Amino acid sequence: MDKILIEKTIAFVKEKLKDAEGGHDWFHIERVYNNALNIAQYENCDNTIVALGALLHDIADSKFHDGDETVGPKLAWEFLEKQNVSEDTIIHVVNIIENISFKGGNFERKFSSIELDVVQDADRLDAIGAIGIARTFNYGGFKNRPLYNPEIAPNLNMSKEEYKNSVSPTINHFYEKLLLLKDKMNTKTGKSIAEERHAYMEKFLEQFFAECEGKR
Repeated sequence: MDKILIEKTIAFVKEKLKDAEGGHDWFHIERVYNNALNIAQYENCDNTIVALGALLHDIADSKFHDGDETVGPKLAWEFLEKQNVSEDTIIHVVNIIENISFKGGNFERKFSSIELDVVQDADRLDAIGAIGIARTFNYGGFKNRPLYNPEIAPNLNMSKEEYKNSVSPTINHFYEKLLLLKDKMNTKTGKSIAEERHAYMEKFLEQFFAECEGKR
């Protein structure tokens, strides 16, 4: 792995995300990066591409750019080009950025590689378990969404546009995304870790609804 390039990328990402929302800040990137390197050691993949994909995957999340999905890939391309990274590597990293997101679960990837599999699993792991719960409620508060409204049922068949524009209560997000991720993992390592984190979320929801009903 090109350590100097990775160090420069880390510095670039830290600067770009210094004022980011708490669930999509540098520490989210760092966790995804660490998850990705952990998974990559069990896969036959290019660790430099995995590292770059993990570090740059949320450099400009479309949620914070009026839904514009071109900003992140453009920033990543420009940065990597300035570092004299080969065009093949740049194209691969940009393809990871463009195909990593959940997007309502109905989005079909237009690109495939083991490096994308690894980074996507790493990103999805950060969306579930204890961290996933914390991030979900942090973002819900950021968007001023209600915690829970029993009169608003989760929408399990959202289109990409409906998913992007959803304003449903935070608890619905568990059913619309988080609880679906376990069965969408790509790698054996990702699946194994996801099982434990999924079980933790199920216990949380059990406690949450019991408290809502005054049972605990």
